[in-house]
Amino acid sequence: MKFIARDRTYRMIDYLFIPLRAAPLPSCGKCVNLLISALMTTVQAMATALFVDTALAIFAGQAVYRAIFTPLVYLMLVVAYTTLSGTVNKFTELGIDQQLAVTYRAEILEKRAKLAYRNIENNETWDLISRVCKEPEVRIRTSFGNLLNVADIVIRVGSLLLLITTQVWWAGGAILAISVPLFLLSKKAGEKQYTAWQEAEKHRRRADYLKGVILSREAVEERSLFGYTEDVNRRWLERADQARRIEVKTIREQFIRMKASSILTALLSLSIIAVLLFPYARGELSSGMFISLVTATLSLVQMMSWQLSSVTSELAKQKEYLRDLTKFCALDETEGALDLPAPAADAGFRTIVFRNVSFRYPGTEKYILKDCNLTLEHDKHYAIFGVNGAGKTTLTKLLTGLYDNFEGDILIDGRSIRTFSQAELKAMFGVVYQDFAKYYIKAADNIALGDILHRDETKIREAAAFIGLDEAVSELPQGYDTWLGKIHTDGVDISGGQWQRFAIARALYNPAQMRILDEPTAALDPVAESEVYRLFGQISAGKSTIFITHRLGAARLADEIIVLDGGRVAEQGSHEELAAAGGIYAEMFEAQRSWYA
Repeated sequence: MKFIARDRTYRMIDYLFIPLRAAPLPSCGKCVNLLISALMTTVQAMATALFVDTALAIFAGQAVYRAIFTPLVYLMLVVAYTTLSGTVNKFTELGIDQQLAVTYRAEILEKRAKLAYRNIENNETWDLISRVCKEPEVRIRTSFGNLLNVADIVIRVGSLLLLITTQVWWAGGAILAISVPLFLLSKKAGEKQYTAWQEAEKHRRRADYLKGVILSREAVEERSLFGYTEDVNRRWLERADQARRIEVKTIREQFIRMKASSILTALLSLSIIAVLLFPYARGELSSGMFISLVTATLSLVQMMSWQLSSVTSELAKQKEYLRDLTKFCALDETEGALDLPAPAADAGFRTIVFRNVSFRYPGTEKYILKDCNLTLEHDKHYAIFGVNGAGKTTLTKLLTGLYDNFEGDILIDGRSIRTFSQAELKAMFGVVYQDFAKYYIKAADNIALGDILHRDETKIREAAAFIGLDEAVSELPQGYDTWLGKIHTDGVDISGGQWQRFAIARALYNPAQMRILDEPTAALDPVAESEVYRLFGQISAGKSTIFITHRLGAARLADEIIVLDGGRVAEQGSHEELAAAGGIYAEMFEAQRSWYA
């Protein structure tokens, strides 16, 4: 059973269908509970009228005392059910939440995981993704509840209008007439609110990033050293205040509209109450019925002026969310993005050839790579060097299949990379980026993620030992079973350098034939970086490696050095060859020579 699809336009009815499909029993229970609760308003009004009339008759000597028990029982049953319905409603909502979390939310996350990589790097689509994926099950459950609240109000209003109309025939029509423009006004206000929320969310997302800089453990040293907390706090406040002002302006406008509408509704209700005095004075209405109708009319004021307006406004906002959901589902995906890596034995290669490859990021005019030609051979260690923006990381993104909208071709053993499945590419390449991930899981599991198809405890420990992690792990409270990070009560935080080594150990544990290190050791000093690359190259014997770095001490360890400049391969050769050539590499190496003295 699928809840989202690419070729679908989502409508308000989906707020009803999704919960009913995901959690049929609790959803139906909530609907039945709502129907009965809605009818209780009219039942209570009639029971109250009967109770008051019976009590007055007893005081007037026109009825016996035991006659009061029947209406009293009615009232007690109404109160008992009203109290019980709240508990029933909470249980049904809990069931709906649980089922939506394991069905609808899971599909949203799956869709997000399958999105083409260009959607992640595009600011506009990333804003859309952020809006849709933020607590998706809460939005569906809330919208389902709002739809039921509309039905609840309609039933309550309809039954009370029917009761009032039986006594004053024109009153129900008058209330209904004024509620239609009020409904349309609420709908329009809701649409404006969602548009404002979209704009505010852009500022809020940036504010959340700045808030993370201010509060995160990772930045605490730099905050103390550079003293930038006050400046970042000011920027956070500016962004947060922009979002707040947008929302406050919209809420204020809605409040003014709703308040004006409620005044009109209140005046109408007072007029109806005044009119009810005439049939009451003539004896056409009993005292109990008069009191019940007055109470019902005042209840209508509350429902028509605030509850219906508020719920309608929320539904209008949630209708805009459905438009976002439709756009999100239509975003293109990477075929096979969720496939597991192919068996390592099927992922070998002899040569990789870049043939006249040109690439520019979507929505930009500047080419990052331009007519790039390059040949990589199996069982060789390469170092790719270049200034910022030279195309080093972009080259790895094309090589690992994150982007396929490039000009020219990339051939793996003569076969175009575009014909390889994601499973094949995942098995062929193992990458450690500069912005590597920190997984707050057990130490051993951090390394085991490098090969999710096979788990070998011996190899996990070998990878850790080779990269110099074994001593650090042995000092942890539970060794390899220690939770890393502070997300668990018994978790242990480790240094940035140790996190880096865990990321590299994952790559070592990965059986891929091509291992790529994209400056993951940038935080280390040049000598320590060279040592890490030396160890990495040593354990990668029989495999191919690519080191991407700004620092040329590590480049000396490579069999071949590739220098990118202007999106092309400007120089290629061994350290000795390029140093003697007197080109870009030789000039930069001389500038950095003192780092390694």
